[in-house]
Amino acid sequence: MIRVLVVDDQELMRAGFRMVFGALEGIDLIGEAGDGAEAVRLAGELRPDVVLMDVRMPVLDGVEATKQIVEAGTSRVLVMTTFDLDEYVYAALQGGASGFLLKDTPPADLVSALYAVASGDAVVSPSVTRRLLDRFVAGGGPLRDESELGALTDREREVLVLIGKGLSNVEIAETLFLSEATVKTHVGRILSKLGLRDRVQAVVLAYETGLIRPGQR
Repeated sequence: MIRVLVVDDQELMRAGFRMVFGALEGIDLIGEAGDGAEAVRLAGELRPDVVLMDVRMPVLDGVEATKQIVEAGTSRVLVMTTFDLDEYVYAALQGGASGFLLKDTPPADLVSALYAVASGDAVVSPSVTRRLLDRFVAGGGPLRDESELGALTDREREVLVLIGKGLSNVEIAETLFLSEATVKTHVGRILSKLGLRDRVQAVVLAYETGLIRPGQR
């Protein structure tokens, strides 16, 4: 059973999530919050497995709430928004969110994402990562020094590029003609060498160092 806290300033959205989760097994909606400050408080009190976080809210926005919840180590955060990728979502990912979904994501995909995040994985889809690249790196050049990647082997750099494109371990294995277990080993070494928490941080780093260039697919 995954314990979830829903955070959204719109009562209609919270009611929608309530209906979706109420019809599902394995998801326990333990609380709701209407702003980021309430989210931080409830996350500390209830300690949900996953906080489903809106980003644009009054009192305290979802970006700062995400940072505070992640820093406190109380829960993992999955960001949801109607606005597609924008500076709020990007900042939330940098602040420690474990993934990003649009609010019109089908219920089955939402549940899969919750399970992934609760198990310590990250939710990174190809469409999201492409827009992230185009929106924040295109035209501006690398935001970080590529020398940060110097500790990686050539194979690990290949794997990081594919992570940055949003490929799963299975897809990376098929692309590089490796076993899934070998890919998992490479991913673990990449995260360890670069001091990254999860795939989301790996994606952001791949973009910011220019490892993936605008227009590259």
